[in-house]
Amino acid sequence: MISDCFCLFLLLSLSSFVAESRQLNGNSYKLSSSFSKFHHVDSNDAEGKRWAILIAGSLGYANYRHQADVCHAYQILKNGGLKDDNIIVFMYDDIAFSEYNPRPGIIINKPDGDDVYKGVPKDYTREDVNMNNFFAVILGNKTAIKGGSGKMVNSGPNDRIFIYYTDHGGFGLLGMPSGDDIPAKDLINVLKEKHEAKSYKSMVIYVEACESGSMFEGILPTNLNIYAITAANAKENSWGTYCPGGYPSPPSDFDTCLADLFSISWMEDSDIHDLRNETLEQQYQLVRRRTAVDNLVSSHVMQYGSMRFEKDFLFSYLGTNPKNDHFGAPSAHLSLNLAITSHVVSQHDATLIHFWFKFHRAPEGSAKKAKAHKELLDELSYRKHIDESINQIIKVIFGYKNMSAEILKSVQSVGKPLVDDWNCFKMLVNSFKKHCGKTSRSRYEMKYSGSFANMCNARVDMKQATATIIEACCSSLHSLPPPLLPPTTITT
Repeated sequence: MISDCFCLFLLLSLSSFVAESRQLNGNSYKLSSSFSKFHHVDSNDAEGKRWAILIAGSLGYANYRHQADVCHAYQILKNGGLKDDNIIVFMYDDIAFSEYNPRPGIIINKPDGDDVYKGVPKDYTREDVNMNNFFAVILGNKTAIKGGSGKMVNSGPNDRIFIYYTDHGGFGLLGMPSGDDIPAKDLINVLKEKHEAKSYKSMVIYVEACESGSMFEGILPTNLNIYAITAANAKENSWGTYCPGGYPSPPSDFDTCLADLFSISWMEDSDIHDLRNETLEQQYQLVRRRTAVDNLVSSHVMQYGSMRFEKDFLFSYLGTNPKNDHFGAPSAHLSLNLAITSHVVSQHDATLIHFWFKFHRAPEGSAKKAKAHKELLDELSYRKHIDESINQIIKVIFGYKNMSAEILKSVQSVGKPLVDDWNCFKMLVNSFKKHCGKTSRSRYEMKYSGSFANMCNARVDMKQATATIIEACCSSLHSLPPPLLPPTTITT
């Protein structure tokens, strides 16, 4: 159903995108029950404290799933015994009471799910959700924090830290709703600084974003006591799930995806298990299988950093819900079926799903229908603008068309950093975001960040490239014809 809609869009030449969806078969896994009461320690005893940073890097109701993911993660940590003083939450906080939310003040992360918004701390919201505050919170640098609650990771050498990020990503980038996006090199430098301060024992990072592997590939040292898991490798999409038109589908009053596949996989697993029994490696394996791929699309959950920590029990970072005590007897090997997700949607296309269903469900002839129609056309027009701009930039900089395919698709070899000159990369992607990508919350422009890495690797002149970006973005926007999308021709 979803793919039919988008194929029609493609035939109408209104967008370059193709809806990406696939069917996942139910997978089963066996959970080790090597429980020992030795690992059941209080979070504030001599073993050190647990700290957590949760970040939803997007804004807007079309990105509902990211804030829902973060709220769900908070509930897991809270039920696991972590105190609010040790959980720092970054979320724009604009969906719970959005005019589009059919359940005001409530956020759900799965079709039959409970409210995950209740009780979530609003530490950093709106403009305070930015890269500078995120880095300051990691480092415990109070003077560098601007706005928000001021909470930070004031950790010591025996403490463990868990960082979870969910949003749109690109090659070498994680999106943020305010200010600059997070470049991989800057994040790694902050992690190195935290390590040099000897202010943690170990750190676990989970990242849900397209091309999320590029944040660590070739640049995360193995000696920082950091273990990272990403939803995708360095060159592929991650996926939204529980989307309209898929299975399981959200309640009929929702027109947006409720969750992300990688995220909901680790959280639904954590919801039901005694995490004193399950290791990071075990969760990685079952999440990897649930996020497994068919022959058409590809997403590979990846591991980076200090592999020795994969034997740590999840309890050391997330705590565990007492309701799940001794889930599975020590001698038992329970085979559990993970939820079947028959349709998933690329992070890049989830916004289109929202606008399409919003338009399709609005009453014929209503003002709501007309508004939804305009939003859909605006998004398609924006994508065409981005596609045309990047092709124009490549043509001007390199002077001939046959470079386009190489610049658009080439990536660094596995195990190597995305880009050689990170200053060049940051300058170009920030310029492109400012002049081409600021009009949409779908962050479609991030899919081209790898092209700017390739330009920098080709040693382009940064000033000339920046000037070309500005000119191409402005000229492409002004020359773009209004799209036509006859609503009577669209079917589900």
